[in-house]
Amino acid sequence: MVRIAIVTYDPRPEPSKDRDFPLLVRELVAAGADAVAVHWDDPDVDWASFDLAVVRSTWDYSWRAEEFAGWLERCEKLTRVANPVGVLRWNMDKRYLGELAAAGVPTVPTSYLAPGEAPGDTPDLPDDREYVIKPTSGAGARYAARYTPEDRETAVRHLARMHAEGFTAMVQPYVGSVDVFGERALQFFGGRFLHASRKGAVLTPKAAYDDDKVAHPDLEVWTPTPAELAVAERALAAVPDNSGLLYARVDLVLGDDGEPRVMELELIEPNLFLDLHPDSVPVVVQAILRAAVGRRRPPVTV
Repeated sequence: MVRIAIVTYDPRPEPSKDRDFPLLVRELVAAGADAVAVHWDDPDVDWASFDLAVVRSTWDYSWRAEEFAGWLERCEKLTRVANPVGVLRWNMDKRYLGELAAAGVPTVPTSYLAPGEAPGDTPDLPDDREYVIKPTSGAGARYAARYTPEDRETAVRHLARMHAEGFTAMVQPYVGSVDVFGERALQFFGGRFLHASRKGAVLTPKAAYDDDKVAHPDLEVWTPTPAELAVAERALAAVPDNSGLLYARVDLVLGDDGEPRVMELELIEPNLFLDLHPDSVPVVVQAILRAAVGRRRPPVTV
């Protein structure tokens, strides 16, 4: 019997919002595995006792990046980790978007401001359109906000707060199509397309960067267009060592030209939205079982 860790985090005192992992644990057990949900930072976990550790909802990793990276290094010495640790490290910093763009993948244009790179009150911010500021290491729209050129003073204070806490900021044009057409989330599992969803706009005008936000508003099933599938597959093909990917989520928006562009590539702890896509559950379970017994997954191709 294979032993599988479904790796999550401890959100105390709040209850966990990961609706996928109880279902995954239950279905893996029903399929004959010894599957348990464990916290990534639990010092009492014997990682060597598992055949596979599947990183699923380690949703505090971006605020504890060094600690999480250290755990990854220790864990990969003791068991197989999915996704592969090299991929997880690469995906922890959203400056990977620059690498995707250099590889010819259509992405949302992005610039970066690290601590010490934005002199005083004169950072280079757009003065002709709405834009978004968020950290290069972040999740759930935390520390993210959209601004107009008239909001410059507020945006500068936002940058100062992020830099004071050691975060590098990323600045992107706000993609207006999101307000009308939403974002698309294309899920891949075992190297193949699994399902897709669409959600509404997360960032609303005048919402503060430190406000609580609904990460996936108005979520619904989505059938991706051929163009959306093609861009998602191009993005995954550009991931270093992509042959080891077990799961991936590609978040897309429509650019000003109406063509899909990569907003983010979620390779660490994306929601799978299995409650919205129950037919995907057996596919996910079998892919995890294959990974646990060491079967090679086919690489993502374009």
